[in-house]
Amino acid sequence: MLPRETLLKRATNRDLIARAIDLADQAIKTWEPAVSDFLAPPDVAEIQTLFGTLSEVVFLPWGGYPQAERQRVAFTRAELPLITESIEVAAIEIAGNFLFDSATHRDFLGALLGTGLVRDKVGDLLVQGERGAQAIVSPEVVEYLEFHLTQVRSVPVKTRVISFEELKVREPKKKEMTTVEASLRLDAIASAGFGMSRSKMAEAISGGDVRVNWKDITSTSHLLKSGDLVVLAGKGRLSIGEIAITKKERYRVQLTRFI
Repeated sequence: MLPRETLLKRATNRDLIARAIDLADQAIKTWEPAVSDFLAPPDVAEIQTLFGTLSEVVFLPWGGYPQAERQRVAFTRAELPLITESIEVAAIEIAGNFLFDSATHRDFLGALLGTGLVRDKVGDLLVQGERGAQAIVSPEVVEYLEFHLTQVRSVPVKTRVISFEELKVREPKKKEMTTVEASLRLDAIASAGFGMSRSKMAEAISGGDVRVNWKDITSTSHLLKSGDLVVLAGKGRLSIGEIAITKKERYRVQLTRFI
């Protein structure tokens, strides 16, 4: 059995970690992988932090493709192998003519949930412009969606299962850069990485538009470290690379921005 109380004391989201512990205990008892529903990036990050030091169990997140944000997490005994094929996910196409009535990510998600589906059964949504969208879902809801998801906004759609080879995933563009700053404050590093003024970045941080390692951060003075990931709503992600101290005792920071 896992150290339940110790894990829960360290948890930010106790309900999430309690469910994860139940799955891990189930996997240990049955010698079979136990898999969660789709989780948001902060939830996956918390499981990785809390379960990463355990010796009894191993875990693996997977959302259908390498860059997926929403992922299911599989748990199994440490003695057993765990591969992505252990995590069942399905891909669907939501096809329609959106040339004259364009639909956003929110529109497609609203249509999916409008069928009565719960959010936990839906992974990433890949909007395909005027052609519609693709989505990652739990396999058990595919047939239900093929029958019930027939319209998005005013556009009739046809929903069908597709192979993962048919997924049209846009590879993120990368931009490497270096900045030299007096401190490792979030507002200083992020303003350089995202090409914004420090005052604008401070507004975004205090307004709740910035996350660090998928956790909401509203303090402009939050200190970053190598390996951190900064997400700015609508602007992409910023990976903090190597940090060195210059002769003038300033910080030279390697940054990678994903757009």
